[in-house]
Amino acid sequence: MQIHKLHIQNMLCHCCLKLVKIVLEQEGVSILKIKPGFIEFEFDPDSISLEKIESILTENGMPPIKSRELQIVEKIKQSVIELIHDSGNVDSILRKSDYLVEKLAMSYQQMSKIFSKHENITLEKYIILNKIEKIKELIDTEEYTLSEIAYMMDYSSVQYLSNQFKKETGITVSEYKKNRNKHKKIVDDITDLQDD
Repeated sequence: MQIHKLHIQNMLCHCCLKLVKIVLEQEGVSILKIKPGFIEFEFDPDSISLEKIESILTENGMPPIKSRELQIVEKIKQSVIELIHDSGNVDSILRKSDYLVEKLAMSYQQMSKIFSKHENITLEKYIILNKIEKIKELIDTEEYTLSEIAYMMDYSSVQYLSNQFKKETGITVSEYKKNRNKHKKIVDDITDLQDD
């Protein structure tokens, strides 16, 4: 038996973790540790090759990451998602750059440069698009007023939130409320939203 570790692209949500676990265990691979963007596993090289394991991951849209810079990009994405979507305290978005700097132990400028080099959008735009998706989620709960959502998501006013929402989605908040499901995006695909 061999133990191997891989950094994996696009493995950002709990559904991705479950999928990776299922498809690899079906092939006789034992998962030792799994978290967003990373997996440690044990396998019998007489039954399945490392190349086959990597191929299975790639076929499922989560190819292994070999370069250090791409690993950093994935860590940035994971941190943004954790901060905006998974954090119980959305007010912490106020310190998004501090949070990322602390989490990755790099300057915001360094992160931004690496992110833009490998993705089709800037880091700031990626953060904004994630905030827009979180706003949609908060609207969908019908628990908060737009003023409360603006405050929670670090907008100085409802007008600023509304303007950015319209700019990024092409529709107003009211239009979104009328036809919600049509305008929902998958968080894993945020960097591809520019092509819509």
